[in-house]
Amino acid sequence: MAEPFVYGGQTILSHPIFVETILPFLLIFTIVFAVLQKSKILGEGKKQIDAIVALVVGLLVISFAQATGVIIQMIPFLAVSLVALLVLMILIGSFWSGGLPKPLQYVLIAVITIAVVIALMFFTNAWTWLLDLIYTGGDSSLFINSIFIIIIAAAIVVVIIGAGKANSSDK
Repeated sequence: MAEPFVYGGQTILSHPIFVETILPFLLIFTIVFAVLQKSKILGEGKKQIDAIVALVVGLLVISFAQATGVIIQMIPFLAVSLVALLVLMILIGSFWSGGLPKPLQYVLIAVITIAVVIALMFFTNAWTWLLDLIYTGGDSSLFINSIFIIIIAAAIVVVIIGAGKANSSDK
């Protein structure tokens, strides 16, 4: 059986130089470059300038230990969030084929979204915390305020969707 390449008791991918320098630099460089390319702030077709600006920003970020520390702490959460978002998009895309009536599609999307959120809460132990908060009382004002915020957000969405349909039928 082949032995993995080990450097000082660690693999190359878990070495501090790679984790604390190369990965944060690549993440920042890629995000800044993509934002500059998409927004065309520095002009259209200016990939070299966008790359230089992204390079400078990436190097500035890794030169500060506190910024790099924040990025290192966020990377696992971001990775799990991206996987959950990808699963959600795949599940929604499977029901958005056009073969089902629109109301049924919206109901299925809502059910899938709720299921993915509950699964994430279950795997991160937030589900247990939420159930303890609900059943043991805890700080009930937090729970009640959260419910009111959700109701207000849902009402705003309904009003915006209703206004959009009213404007499209007026034309």
